[in-house]
Amino acid sequence: MPVTEVSELPAEARRTLRLIDEGGPFPHERDGSVFGAFEGLLPRHENGYCRECTVPTPGPDDRGARRVVTGRNGETHRTDAPYASFTAVPR
Repeated sequence: MPVTEVSELPAEARRTLRLIDEGGPFPHERDGSVFGAFEGLLPRHENGYCRECTVPTPGPDDRGARRVVTGRNGETHRTDAPYASFTAVPR
């Protein structure tokens, strides 16, 4: 899996990581919800292991597709297309 350093993330993704670290509050109702990882692109874990948070997308009025997905043990991944690809974000 490709790796993206925190310093290489867009500003919106870095802000989302700060919100995660601070425990919120999150701007979207679904932030913090279980990410099922049904597409098989992330390591397999029990249901509820991964949580997702929205990374705001400049332009669209809706939630957009960009996400940060975190695992219970601190693993962090980001995506611009949740069902197509992920990059690991070492923290």
